[in-house]
Amino acid sequence: MSLDYLEKERSYTSLQTNHRTITSVGVIGLGYVGLPLSILAAERRFRVVGFDIDEKKIAQLMRREAGFLNAEEAVQFKRAGALSVTAEERDLEGLDAYIVCVPTPVHENRLPDLRPLEGACEIVGRHLAYGALVVIESTVSPGVCEAVALPILERVSGLSRDEFHFAHCPERINPGDEKWNVRTIPRVVGGLTEEALERTVFLYSSLIDGEIIRMKGIKEAEAVKMMENAFRDINIAFVNELAISFDRAGIDLVNVIEGASTKPFGFMPFYPGCGVGGHCIPVDPYYLIRYGRENGFEHQFLVTARRINSGMPRYAVRALERTLREKKKKLKGSTVALLGLSYKRDVPDMRESPAVVIKNLLSKAGATVNVYDPYIPGASTASDLEKALTGADAALIATDHSIFKALGPEDFEECGVDIVVDGRNCLDKDAFERKGITYRGIGR
Repeated sequence: MSLDYLEKERSYTSLQTNHRTITSVGVIGLGYVGLPLSILAAERRFRVVGFDIDEKKIAQLMRREAGFLNAEEAVQFKRAGALSVTAEERDLEGLDAYIVCVPTPVHENRLPDLRPLEGACEIVGRHLAYGALVVIESTVSPGVCEAVALPILERVSGLSRDEFHFAHCPERINPGDEKWNVRTIPRVVGGLTEEALERTVFLYSSLIDGEIIRMKGIKEAEAVKMMENAFRDINIAFVNELAISFDRAGIDLVNVIEGASTKPFGFMPFYPGCGVGGHCIPVDPYYLIRYGRENGFEHQFLVTARRINSGMPRYAVRALERTLREKKKKLKGSTVALLGLSYKRDVPDMRESPAVVIKNLLSKAGATVNVYDPYIPGASTASDLEKALTGADAALIATDHSIFKALGPEDFEECGVDIVVDGRNCLDKDAFERKGITYRGIGR
């Protein structure tokens, strides 16, 4: 018997003697984060109640259907007999642990919208029992868990913070990544008390194979998530700004990045594109910006990065407009094949997608837009790739789906398209230029 196993057994025995054993888990919010976590918990032999206020979604999930799951998760979902899904609050009564996985969006003015989190905490509070554990996975800025979520749980449940356990384990998920998923990604945890921390560490150690890192407090755990996504936003903004600059100088930025990547230390490659999407990078920096202002500090890097990255869809459209002008054409009245609506390769996810912004900008400019995304057929205006390209004056690739990355110049030639704006730099620039097709990338 291994030492690790004996240590886990000793921890489990200790937790049994303090309050209640964790055998049942309620997951609040069944989206891209909550549903895979629910499936995994059921697989690990917890009794799981997955809850969502969206009754239409629940009806679909009851049929074991969820289009955003990968193939392996979809199979596991059908087999997850220990997982029940519901929109009925009463099904959450008396569970040992609750994990809150609701979204934390921003308002149109970019201020944090905490209403989903507040509503979820009220729901949990109405069913929270003495000794139970509440973990917030939703992404929030430092201080929100203790200043917003915890008081709601106390007020609604009638329990003091000493009578239940409270922790934060910020979600980490990378849709479409076969290696790093909900099962394997390391997690950080911060607890209100030492016992809450240990109970949460034990719970997640039972759920995932990745390492669990203890933080010194909840604020530190909240700040980790903020830093992760702000780091990516700033570095993407840096290369996007270089793309705009190098484009004017006639320098191929992608080649420069590949050259810089040969340095074995002190450099990490990031690549330019027509914008960033998803629920994290375009959203979370605004939480940190707001948090800084509340504390009398202005995050100049973050504000600038958001401005640059938010402007990239417009930059891509302007690149198309300039290229059409070189061919004696105008954007107004032209037909544009827009390839991709998802924010990320090979996933059916349009959250904060720059492709949607591009589509709206093209339409506003008077272009006819043939939209095709094989992962989001309901939002496509063309039934297949050939129909999207045929008769188009130009093509703009907004998502680097595998099906688009595999395209060669002959695929566009056959449909009469002689202008390609590659918003993801996913095609072979030299091959297109050799064929006489006008190719424009982002920074190349």
